[in-house]
Amino acid sequence: MRLRGGYDQRNLWDKTWRNRRGEIVIWQMPNVWLIAWAALTCVSVLTSSHSMANTFWWLSSGVLVIWSLLEIFRGADYFRRLIGLFVLLLVVGGAFGIGL
Repeated sequence: MRLRGGYDQRNLWDKTWRNRRGEIVIWQMPNVWLIAWAALTCVSVLTSSHSMANTFWWLSSGVLVIWSLLEIFRGADYFRRLIGLFVLLLVVGGAFGIGL
């Protein structure tokens, strides 16, 4: 990858699968947002109170929205940004009762 005049000279294939350093980044260790989402989701599933389960579900959905927005705007490559968009659409669709 060479940057000339501040422009990224990578082709579409490289922008989809490689980060700016040329590394293929499809899977990364989960960050704090994904760990928080998993923990809140587990708590919402294991809670016996319906209102508490609902509260933890909404919190976990909010954390997942934050993660997906970070992926959309700061993802390492186009693939990661597409995953962020897909997850955002699933979460918003799930909040409005529209899903797969």
